[in-house]
Amino acid sequence: MANVIQNIIDALALGSLYALFALGVALIFGIMRLVNFAHGELIMVGAYTVVLVGDVPFVVKVAATLVVAIAAALLMERVAMRPVRDSSPATLLITSFAVSYLLQNLAITIFGSVPKSGQVSSFLSESFNIGSVSISKLDVATVVVTLALMAGLALFLARTPMGVQMRAAAENFRMARLLGVRANRVIAMAFGISGLLAGISAIFLVAQTGTVSPVVGLSPVLFAFMATVLGGLGSLYGAVIGGFLLGAASVALQALLPLGIRGYRDAFLFGAVLAVLVLRPQGLFVPRTAVARI
Repeated sequence: MANVIQNIIDALALGSLYALFALGVALIFGIMRLVNFAHGELIMVGAYTVVLVGDVPFVVKVAATLVVAIAAALLMERVAMRPVRDSSPATLLITSFAVSYLLQNLAITIFGSVPKSGQVSSFLSESFNIGSVSISKLDVATVVVTLALMAGLALFLARTPMGVQMRAAAENFRMARLLGVRANRVIAMAFGISGLLAGISAIFLVAQTGTVSPVVGLSPVLFAFMATVLGGLGSLYGAVIGGFLLGAASVALQALLPLGIRGYRDAFLFGAVLAVLVLRPQGLFVPRTAVARI
């Protein structure tokens, strides 16, 4: 029973991290129909900020990371995405790959390819016990912050004028523009929120691994894409649930696979996702925009 409870806690923590990754990707796709593979580099920028600010108070480190990640996201939107916004989806996708490749190589040029080590807070490295179950404070913080962000984002989209405009743009971007929604503001806000999510993801990622490298964003953006596709492209709730399902499946495979093949866990995980998509290509949840198009 203790092992089962421990696995559930691990699955919640890992699923929360995947959900954070997926939210940033799903938000941009919902408005621009763009799978932004450069989102991983926003996480990389935030992670390097965590390491480079050094030994400063935790609040200052978090604030600096979020400011830099949001600024990088806004700059990415203004310089790279806005000029090609009205182009074909293929052009947008290639642009996101180009930005990703550019930022990776820029990081290699500036910081080198050798991973750098860093620490977010010694407090997050601690754990406490409930009976025979060991719970990391980092896991608790990841779950609590993710749930708070999801609730805050849901309230923002439902209750604020900008949130309503973003939802309208996600439903029908062209019609929303005809009705007076300012495209530049809405898309910039979406990128700003994705930068905020990337910065928070970077903080938890560095707290978990203790290292950062130019390719630190590759794995997060891959899992974010899988969670988004699994939940249903264009559905924020689907992306979150897809992230939690990926976390649960990953922990379950880690616990159940024989030791000799446990190193192939991710291969089994990707295979399971492919099997689900073969049976349900549209993902688990079909957003209303997709229903309208059908």
